[in-house]
Amino acid sequence: MLCSRQGTNDTIEEVEDEQYQDSPREEDVRELEEGRCFETDDEMMARTIPGHLQGDDRECVSETETGRDFLYPPEFEVHLDSSETDAPTTFPTDVDVPPSYSKAVSFDRDSVGSDRDGKQLMVMSPDTSRSDYLDDSLLPSLTHELTASELLLNKMFYDEELEDSERFYQGQPQLLQLCYALYNMLVAHSEMVCYLVIILNHMVSASVVTLVLPILIFLWAMLSVPRPSKRFWMTAIVYTEVTIVIKYFFQFGFFPFNRNIEFDKSKPFHPPNIIGVEKKEGYVHYDLVQLLALFFHRSILKCHGLWNEDDPRAAERSALNRSDSEEEHTASAARERRGSDSSLKSINLATSLESVHVRFPEQRTPLRRKTSTTGSQISHRSSHSARSKRGSTSTRNSSRRAGSVLSVQQKSRKELLLEKLREQLIKAKAFTVKKTLDIYIPIRQFFYNLIHPEYSAVTDVYVLMFLADTVDFIIIVFGFWAFGKHSAAADITSSLSEDQVPEAFLVMVLIQFGTMVVDRALYLRKTVMGKVIFQVILVFGIHFWMFFILPGVTERRFSQNTVAQLWYFVKCIYFGLSAYQIRCGYPTRVLGNFLTKSYNYVNLFLFQGFRLVPFLTELRAVMDWVWTDTTLSLSSWICVEDIYAHIFVLKCWRESEKRYPQPRGQKKKKVVKYGMGGMIVMLLICIVWFPLLFMSLVKSVAGVVNKPLDVSVTITLGGFQPIFTMSAQQNQLKELTSLEFTGFVNSYKLIPGAMQFLEAYTFEDVTVAELEGSSNSLWTISPPSRKNLMEVLRKEDQFPVTMSWSIQRNQSLGAKAELATDKHVTYLDTKTRDELIELLNGTRSEAVVIEHVFPCFIRAPSDSNAKPIEQLYRDDKYKNITLALERTHNNTGEIQEWWIVNQPITDDIKGRKVERKHKAGLELYVFSDKVSPPSLGFLAGYGIMGLYASVVLVIGKFVREFFSGISHSIMFEELPCVDRILKLCTDIFLVRETGELELEEDLYAKLIFLYRSPETMIKWTREKTQ
Repeated sequence: MLCSRQGTNDTIEEVEDEQYQDSPREEDVRELEEGRCFETDDEMMARTIPGHLQGDDRECVSETETGRDFLYPPEFEVHLDSSETDAPTTFPTDVDVPPSYSKAVSFDRDSVGSDRDGKQLMVMSPDTSRSDYLDDSLLPSLTHELTASELLLNKMFYDEELEDSERFYQGQPQLLQLCYALYNMLVAHSEMVCYLVIILNHMVSASVVTLVLPILIFLWAMLSVPRPSKRFWMTAIVYTEVTIVIKYFFQFGFFPFNRNIEFDKSKPFHPPNIIGVEKKEGYVHYDLVQLLALFFHRSILKCHGLWNEDDPRAAERSALNRSDSEEEHTASAARERRGSDSSLKSINLATSLESVHVRFPEQRTPLRRKTSTTGSQISHRSSHSARSKRGSTSTRNSSRRAGSVLSVQQKSRKELLLEKLREQLIKAKAFTVKKTLDIYIPIRQFFYNLIHPEYSAVTDVYVLMFLADTVDFIIIVFGFWAFGKHSAAADITSSLSEDQVPEAFLVMVLIQFGTMVVDRALYLRKTVMGKVIFQVILVFGIHFWMFFILPGVTERRFSQNTVAQLWYFVKCIYFGLSAYQIRCGYPTRVLGNFLTKSYNYVNLFLFQGFRLVPFLTELRAVMDWVWTDTTLSLSSWICVEDIYAHIFVLKCWRESEKRYPQPRGQKKKKVVKYGMGGMIVMLLICIVWFPLLFMSLVKSVAGVVNKPLDVSVTITLGGFQPIFTMSAQQNQLKELTSLEFTGFVNSYKLIPGAMQFLEAYTFEDVTVAELEGSSNSLWTISPPSRKNLMEVLRKEDQFPVTMSWSIQRNQSLGAKAELATDKHVTYLDTKTRDELIELLNGTRSEAVVIEHVFPCFIRAPSDSNAKPIEQLYRDDKYKNITLALERTHNNTGEIQEWWIVNQPITDDIKGRKVERKHKAGLELYVFSDKVSPPSLGFLAGYGIMGLYASVVLVIGKFVREFFSGISHSIMFEELPCVDRILKLCTDIFLVRETGELELEEDLYAKLIFLYRSPETMIKWTREKTQ
């Protein structure tokens, strides 16, 4: 509540001791204790402005007898500004007060009178007729601690219109409420929406034009406290508009670089592509969306009054000008005021009415007041000195001017030009220095305020930054081919299996791992300056590498590299988190692992998984020891970390036992026994029989048919040159139909071994290779070798005929070897050798039959051995073939010879017998084993025995450790209550962070003694008693 007279030059007379009075008088305190906390408004007004206010309404107001320090609840504070000034008026009037204002704040406006100039005086009084009116003694403490939104949410002030509005929105459909909520979320995070759109635009465009705003986001906007300034948003808006205009200008076809668009659009370093002005469809779609997001955020800021932020330097200049004008106005008003000497401690009306705030005495702060006498004296002195200075200056200037005229007449034209040039150089130098300082000083002040903040909202987002780096690390491992030139289709497992380390993979892994180590070091040292420098280096380095070096290495644009785009997006999330950490500051204390903050099953299993990662626990412990101030040695540090990890695990188990207690003398429930015990039994059984189950399921369920690509057959007589070579490819490799395969299987019904073998195959696994009968090469044997061959046939008792075959598969599907080969050797009898001699001499024209030499059923497993299928040969004999030697003469009269091989007609597959009736050749049936998919090839490649040796035995060793050696660790495992030990470990962390290193040594010695003394350990781990 406030009373004043407006529109006059007089001041409100106040007592001389008002400025030094800090507490209410004893009479006021006594009145407050007796319940008469305030007097009436009229009485107070009458004493404040005599002869103006009269009334009977009583309110709680108190006034000191020697002055007018008013005691009111904080909600009665009213700001009043002079109507003659341009300052905003915060005192509610009949015109500018909203209809529900008095209801919302539970105040009524009363007209209490007018001053001598006719100005209406208004006071605010609480609406005591309301049922929800709170007691006056509660209002001050409640309203000062709550915000406006909290006041409305806590129903402290009731407003019927607000209640009706809330009921209206609650009565809307759920889908509409969801839309409202999504819109409100969009409005609340419009700043992040702008950041996201800018980053996505840069990922799609990947040009120099769009590179500026992402860098400004990470080095300016996200580092601004408390929010990005108006200058940043105006910079982004203007820059986006200029970018759109530039892109539009370069879309015209008369530019030379717009003539070969299809040829140049894939070049990463084509100037229009790298600048971002290439001609393409939808060249400004993302820029328009970006501009729309920026304008939307601008409208949100304007709605909340956060857009018009003054320039600090302009604000300082305006404040100086305002203070000068106020001093002059005060001096002129003081000369006209009566008794200026007696009003040394009064408030000037022209200045005090701009913002008068009545508060509780205990919250009063002494105001700096300017005395009219002092101001007038200063004004007179300054004006007199200024006039004297101007007079002396004009005299000196006139004398100098007269002298300079004489000197100019004596100087030559060249000297005058040199002097003018020197003056211009000095001015240019001064202008350059001034502009440089105008740019440098704000940037320097920005980073200085960032490193040395006045207020710091300490936070810890290192865990999120570490997770972002981990995701980037995984992207590099599984998509490293996107960061190299010639490894576009390579696989990391195949590359490592060949003992080759791709250079791109090695560089990316080392860089990513190095940044994670540096980030951990900065976090442990809590150095914001180092983090700022690291952020600047990383932002410029990553953007330069991703958008200038990587396209040159991969020879494709960044916008065409999906893996690189994903990696960059996750890295942008890291940059945002890092900027937030810089802006808020590092935590003062880093205590333990982030997974040990609560004690439940989730934290327990995550912590155990964290400790199972190879070298991660050890690396973290060593890095923490290196970059943390401590008196402990490395072994002692690791000892404390191990004890803390062990105690945390025990604490989690003890908390779970408290949540799910087991009554004494009660047997375990069947759900627990069969649930946990049965699961363990099934797990152990699966481990024991894992190789058999895995190989069976992989082949039958997830197996892939690896059909042959090429089948070759070669026949050799003894050790001489091969007489027959033939291959079957593409159209000569036939597939069986289901009906043909069924007939083939039915022909072996009476042979159990054959049926057992055929049950593992389907018609898709069988391929028929139709080999032409005529050899694909001439038999070019020399006459001496031919003569030698016939002599060997006559003399040798055992002459071998070798038939070899090779089957080529697609190794990328999971085959261990690309070629599967084998051979079969048969020795000829005497009759067959004589027939061959006659055939070689030319005395025989009929074909020679070679018995039991051709294995027509071949099994092609994933390895390199293609063995004949013994179960499918009746009477355990291979098929017969016939050999014939054809001769002809060419145009020059030379004799050309080649061998013709034919297979006698069989009835294995009846549907194919007619096709082979009058055509020489061989039919080879290839049964291809299913191979495991490439994703499981690393396990299937070991085979059954390899899996037993490498997997089952190793897992069995680890399982045995859980079931043996328990008796040796009972003293440290069966601890009933570990709270005291856990608190001792956290105390060690705490004193280390606070720098009490001697106390750290004492607490560590206490911890070691505790583990060395079983009796003390028993005392420390007893259950807490009431």
